[in-house]
Amino acid sequence: MGEHEVSRFGHVELADMPADLRERIGAVAEKSGFVPNVFLALARRPRELRAFLDYHDALMDSNDGLSKAERELVVVATSGANHCTYCVVAHGAILRVRTKDAQIADRVATNPYGVELSPRERAIVDLALLVATESSALTEAELDDARAAGLTEDEIWDVGAITALFALSNRMAHLTDLQPNPEFFLMGRLPR
Repeated sequence: MGEHEVSRFGHVELADMPADLRERIGAVAEKSGFVPNVFLALARRPRELRAFLDYHDALMDSNDGLSKAERELVVVATSGANHCTYCVVAHGAILRVRTKDAQIADRVATNPYGVELSPRERAIVDLALLVATESSALTEAELDDARAAGLTEDEIWDVGAITALFALSNRMAHLTDLQPNPEFFLMGRLPR
């Protein structure tokens, strides 16, 4: 663990956040039982946190196209490729819960090219990894591969948009030396 509990730039406690953020993040804390450190760290810049949450929620809370588990699969693959411990741990926990598979997040984060996945999941992970690591190499051929695996145009867009958002998130986590909440490590591994 780093030399701090949350972020090298300090953090803002839930009680000290502006009312709108306190309400929004409080709802997450009520559901999960804790306040994810990412919110505490990013709350030092409330305008930016609001923008981040709005884009995050637009992409991750959608019921159209990709399933919520598939969206988390993109995050874990992207964050693994970007070596982002916070996002691998936090979103790995969510992926485990959504898939009811205690091993998938670890396998995707550490060996995304070798992990056994369905053809659709493989297409999602491969596209996310290409966008995350070498987006300038993306051609119509890779998009055709995703289409052949059953992804729609909107789902392909979602893979790219989620990957891009988490490129930002991963880099902010590195900048802040964001520490994962201890609660994330056991989520989806042990019965609740």
